[in-house]
This record gives sequence, structure tokens and C-alpha cells, in this order.
Amino acid sequence: MTSFEEAREIILANATLMETEQVQLLASLGRVTAETVTAPYNLPPFDNSAMDGYAVRVADASKSASLPIKGYIPAGGFATTKLVPGSAIKIMTGAPVPEGSDAIVPFEEATEADGMVRIEVPPHSGQHVRRVGEDIKQGATVLPAGTVIRVSEISVLASLGRSTIRVYRKPVVAILATGDELVELGQPLPEGRLFNSNSPGLAAAVLEAGATYKMIGIARDEREHLRQLLAVGLQADVLVTAAGVSVGDRDFVREVLAELGVKQLLWKVEIKPGKSVAFGSKDGKLVFALPGNPVSAIVTFEELVRPALLKMMGHQQLVKPIEKAILQEEMRKKAGRIFFSRVRLVRADGKYLAWSAGNQDTGRLQTMLQANALALLPADRTSFAAGEEIDVHLLSNAPIA
Repeated sequence: MTSFEEAREIILANATLMETEQVQLLASLGRVTAETVTAPYNLPPFDNSAMDGYAVRVADASKSASLPIKGYIPAGGFATTKLVPGSAIKIMTGAPVPEGSDAIVPFEEATEADGMVRIEVPPHSGQHVRRVGEDIKQGATVLPAGTVIRVSEISVLASLGRSTIRVYRKPVVAILATGDELVELGQPLPEGRLFNSNSPGLAAAVLEAGATYKMIGIARDEREHLRQLLAVGLQADVLVTAAGVSVGDRDFVREVLAELGVKQLLWKVEIKPGKSVAFGSKDGKLVFALPGNPVSAIVTFEELVRPALLKMMGHQQLVKPIEKAILQEEMRKKAGRIFFSRVRLVRADGKYLAWSAGNQDTGRLQTMLQANALALLPADRTSFAAGEEIDVHLLSNAPIA
């Protein structure tokens, strides 16, 4: 078997960047920039008021000074004349500061009556004035290539007038479930059959990673039907299959993939759950053959497939950071493989506390509902005591109390 670390290295070495595309600004949320964005102009582009108030000269605005109001500048307006010494101009937030003014007195710090404004709190030079370029200078690098676009990046890009941005394309991930026992959702469930939960679960994981999916269907446990659907799946950027990858009498996935020209790069990894995972490639396209057990499929996707998709989309952080948690109960495992134990974390006094999410049998899908993290229990150990510090990976979007 391949070690977990080596398996991940092999997979990431074969995952290459997708080509780039120009997308509308809002469609770029969560994507990675494939260009360096520089500021085409200063931000703000002119001196403007940070408050609703009065534009004044500090020299004229001593406490209790009364100044005649000689104009009004709304947001979006402009000063037709410069500020006359000994006077004030009413101004709104965002409006350009008139020439001759060096401070803004907020409405709350002044009293207006009969065309005059009385200053209650003397201003200081530059008070409530946003200077040209004080936020971003013209020509400055705003977003380097490789930046993940969040809400903040969208806002900054919009402020610079960008309606589109070049990003790395989302890979299309074909998803194929295998097994005569499976029935698609929405269909009657005959006795002895099971609903296909792997395909929707894996599709959700693909979307959560930021890629897009294409459902191929369910392949029967018969070579020719499997071959037809695998050939369709190989037209996508990535193919992910579930089940049929072990050593059973009707586990044909690896053999048929090889017949279709897929080069197998690894099979069987020293992890639990998910030992029977296989990985290969054809013409630069990645192929993951995951176990059929839903828990194993989710765990192997999280630890092996997701990092590859992130690399293809230009992300720098491919693997979730390892967090530390204090185990609250004893855990046991067999030696020989890294065990991804489903655990429930609670945050207390700045630390994570960890409990088992329940029975760790790979058939217990309900434990994934209770889990918000995976504990990485080392291969060479069999027992872990309460109070011991362990390594954990937080599961995506899982709430932590």
C-alpha cells in the first residue's frame, strides 16, 4: 500500500492548473485571480468629506465662532467656487472638499440658524477629510495573481471600476456511482436495493470545493455498461467513481479504466476508512476511484480529491491546516494505517475539546452528521488517552459550538 503522505504527493504532482477565463465580477466570488490587478487611478480620486457637516478653515473655526454659510455641496456635486475665508460651506459625506477648506465640522459639533453656523467643537487640520489616494495609490498592486476573491476583493474591484476579472476555470468533475443495488433518487425503492447517496454527496463536496460537477449516472456491475459510462466521464476534467474498486467478483472499475487508457498511479492507501482508493490519469485528466461506502467516499474526497481540485483552480492553501484538540475520552484503533476518526469538537477557553462522533464503523453514515472534524490518528499507535492532544482537520462549513 501507498502511505497517505506519498499518495497525496502523487496526486498533487499530477494536478495541473486549469486554463484561465474572464468572468463577470460577481461570478468571481471564491475564485482565484489569474492576473495582477493594479489601480488605474487614486482611491479616493479626490479629497472628499467623511462626514455630513461644514467645510471650514481651521483658522476661522475657533470655539463659538459664527460663520456665514456660503454654499452647499451634495454627494456627487462639486464646489463651484473656493471657500471664502471667514465662511463655511455645507457639505455631505462623499462630496468633494472645496478649495480653501482644510477641515470638516460635523453637524453634531455645530449649530445652524439663519444662514449662520456656530462652531461648538473646534476642528483640527485635516479633520474628516479623505485625501486623494490615501486608500490606494494609482499604479499600486491591489490584488496579486493567486488571490482568492472574497467579498472584500469584490468591493475593492468594483471601487476601481472593474466589471470583469480573469480567473482560473473551474474543473468539471464527472461523478459515477457503480452497483446493481443502487437506485436513483425519486425512483421506487425495490426490496434489497439502496438509494444512490454517493453521487449527491460527492457532487455537494465538489461544489463546496469550488468546482462544478456532471452526473454520469449509475453503472451496472457489467463491463460494457461500465465502459460506456466511464468513457463519458473521461471527457470531463476529473472523473470520480464510487464503488467497484476493491477485489470483489464484480469490482471492474480499475480493469476497465486501464482498458480505456487510464494509467493507474496508485491503488490502496494506508488510511482508514478508504484503503481501496485508486488514482490515475489519462491525457492530463485525473481519475479517482473511491470506495463505495458513503463514509469512505466522503473521507477520501476530503483528504485526497479536494486538495487536487484546489490546486487546479489556483489555490495556494491546498490542505486544511492541522489544529490541535484535547481528547475527552479514550480512543482505540488497529495499528498499520492512519485512522481518520470522526469527532465532535467544542471550543472552550481558547482550545478545541474532542469527543468521538459515535460508532466509527464505515457503514455508520449518521456519524458524519455529528462530526465537525476528522482526527488524524497515527498509523503506529493503537490507543489514545483522555486528556491527550491530537491532530484534527476541521470539516468544511461544520459548526463548532
